[in-house]
Amino acid sequence: MRVVIAGAGLAGLSCAKYLVDNGHIPIVLEARDVLGGKVAAWKDEDGDWYETGLHIFFGAYPNMLQLFKELDIEDRLQWKSHSMIFNQPSEPGTYSRFDFPDIPAPANGVTAILSNNDMLSWNEKILFGLGLVPAMLRGQKYLDKCDSKSWTEWLKEHNIPERVNDEVFIAMSKALNFIGPDEISSTVLLTALNRFLQEKNGSKMAFLDGAPPERLCQPMVDYITERGGEVHMNSPLRKIDLNEDSTVKSFTIAPLDSDEKKKVITADAYVSAMPVDLFKLIIPDQWKGINAFSKLDGLVGVPVINIHLWFDKKLTDIDHLLFSRSPLLSVYADMSITCKEYEDPNRSMLELVFAPAKEWINRSDQDIVDATMEELKKLFPTHFIGDDKTKLRKFKVVKTPRSVYKAVPGCQEFRPSQRSPIKNFFLAGDYTMQKYLASMEGAVLSGKLCAETINKEYSKTSNNVSRETSKIN
Repeated sequence: MRVVIAGAGLAGLSCAKYLVDNGHIPIVLEARDVLGGKVAAWKDEDGDWYETGLHIFFGAYPNMLQLFKELDIEDRLQWKSHSMIFNQPSEPGTYSRFDFPDIPAPANGVTAILSNNDMLSWNEKILFGLGLVPAMLRGQKYLDKCDSKSWTEWLKEHNIPERVNDEVFIAMSKALNFIGPDEISSTVLLTALNRFLQEKNGSKMAFLDGAPPERLCQPMVDYITERGGEVHMNSPLRKIDLNEDSTVKSFTIAPLDSDEKKKVITADAYVSAMPVDLFKLIIPDQWKGINAFSKLDGLVGVPVINIHLWFDKKLTDIDHLLFSRSPLLSVYADMSITCKEYEDPNRSMLELVFAPAKEWINRSDQDIVDATMEELKKLFPTHFIGDDKTKLRKFKVVKTPRSVYKAVPGCQEFRPSQRSPIKNFFLAGDYTMQKYLASMEGAVLSGKLCAETINKEYSKTSNNVSRETSKIN
């Protein structure tokens, strides 16, 4: 059975991978000339990579880790020590660590929190721990119910001191959804904390050993095409063509920058794995009154800015993700240390996430870099003074005006299932309903769920479809 998929991000490629595993023929259409969607990356004139975002893989990503195993590329994940490291704004140039010992969960997480005396007092730790008990005991239904409150509101309701927000969760909120704790749904933070505390290696982090399009996406494409599927670049979806009964008749595609004529692609089933903001622009008029599509107006992508700074000297020797605790910056890492392909023993390349980015997305790259450098002078106070100060060699700024959906309170009800109301049309993407929210894991899981749904529905009438389906966690 032929299935056409619009979008070669993690959701679209994941969907195609699991469809081909079950004997179907996926045809993936990607609008751009680069794979990966929100994990896209490019090379500059010097051959250096710059990325859409700073992408971290967690131990609590079972579907992503399973995908790496199935592709036989597990060795491409560079696992770091089981720690979370925060800058100390009150003591520039210093760090505070949460180190997770090699003991079962949740004891390792509790030990990590109790052992850190830099950021929270004992009273704050105890109150915060008591507040988390319901989230750990009541399960997913409780987490979903908490979507009615922001994280700040949830903390107040549980009598957790505001300083817990200031010290820890402003940084974590910006890292998870690029917005602050006053805006973010408590479901997002509680889901992350639940996975981190319930699973021994849930919060353990890994970096990919190179650029995602080459080191993760291309192996997925190779896997798909070797088994009969197709992946076409520079093939943006222009129109969803309908039959009289509002089912999909075909996809019309046409390159953005050429004079090639439009092409019509037909199949047995159709999937949008496009970002929600782009999909909303292409929804046919006949579908706009359908609740599953009209409620998508409640999901809006959040602006994100990713910054790459190449320096003439080393700024740090820390091989890990760092939480800046800066008012302008979220997380950052020295990619010359954390990533094998970007390795440089003598010079640093910092990759930083600028968040929240709403007020800066329309500012010039130079303005953004200047503001970032002022923050870095606080994080690395001894490196940018004196006669031998560190110099910025070059920079790249990648702006994404609409990235993952902004996970504000109440938006859970707007998220659709992978099974749309249209008989032969399906959805994939981290905005669709799955428990890992807006993340790489969420994108992969959504593609898996979409493929599973298609396979179940169409295998009933096809004797050529294998019934073997990968486990979905």
